[in-house]
Amino acid sequence: MPETPKPVPLAFWRSATGHEPVREWLKQLSKEDKRTIGRDMAKVQFGWPVGLPLCRPLSGGLWEVRSSLASKREARVLFGFHDGMLIALHAIIKKTPRTPAEDLTLARRRLKDMQAWQKERTRT
Repeated sequence: MPETPKPVPLAFWRSATGHEPVREWLKQLSKEDKRTIGRDMAKVQFGWPVGLPLCRPLSGGLWEVRSSLASKREARVLFGFHDGMLIALHAIIKKTPRTPAEDLTLARRRLKDMQAWQKERTRT
């Protein structure tokens, strides 16, 4: 009997105040859009490594999950890996062909903050 693949654990980035921006963003979407993004994220979790057209590497340790929504919009969930987990750092609805630099900067900063926090925690 074939072995069932183990998913890469998924976590949402959480701010110091307890906000989870990606989870909050998802809650604002329609049920159909949430379902599409959820399926795409599951494909990444269960099939890692995954390439185009679903998943694309970005610079600085970031990746994006590319979801085409029924509403003719494109959604992107930016993520990185930390401690063996896939961390959803930021999410957007694409309005231009290129991902805006400020969105990439924000996701990179969240990933670095998480890594720095982990290093600080292991020192004490």
